Amino acid sequence: MSPLPTPLPDAESQCRQLANLLAPTLGRNPALVGIHSGGAWIAARLKELLGLTDDIGLIDVSFYRDDFAEKGLHPQVKPTVIPFDVDNRHLILVDDVLYTGRTTRAALNELFDYGRPASVELAVLADRGGRELPIAPQYCTWSIDLEVGQNLVLARDDAGTLAWRLEHA
Repeated sequence: MSPLPTPLPDAESQCRQLANLLAPTLGRNPALVGIHSGGAWIAARLKELLGLTDDIGLIDVSFYRDDFAEKGLHPQVKPTVIPFDVDNRHLILVDDVLYTGRTTRAALNELFDYGRPASVELAVLADRGGRELPIAPQYCTWSIDLEVGQNLVLARDDAGTLAWRLEHA
C-alpha cells in the first residue's frame, strides 16, 4: 500500500490498465459483472476496451448487505440484470474500490442465486486495504492507504468520463 498521491490517478487510464490485465483471460470467454454504480461504469468501459460482444451483468447488492437491517435500503436501488447463463461461466466481478470485502461478499451471494459459475475473479481499480473478510482482487491497478474518515469515490460526468475524488466523513 502506498500513501495518497496528489493529484489522484487518472481513472480513465486505470481502466485501460485494467483492460490490459484482463486481456489474457479472454480465451476463457469471461462475462463481466459490474457492481452498481462505479463497478458497473468500469465494466461497461472494459467491455468497450476489450471489444467484448456479450452484454455485461449489473448487480446491486443492497438486499444482500450484512448491514441491511442496520442501514436500511439505499434510496437509489438499481435492478440486478444478469443477461447470460451463470452456470459454468467464468465471471469477472468488477468494482471501483475494494475496502472491507463486504460488498464483494454480498455480490457473490447474489450471483450464486443465478447459478453456479465455473469461477469468479475480482477486478478493481483501487484496493484501499482494511479487509474484514478474506477477499482479495485478482486484478487491481492501485493499492492505496487512506486515513480514517477518508473515502475514495469514483464519479462519472455527463460525458461519461470517470474520475476519482476524495471525500472526508
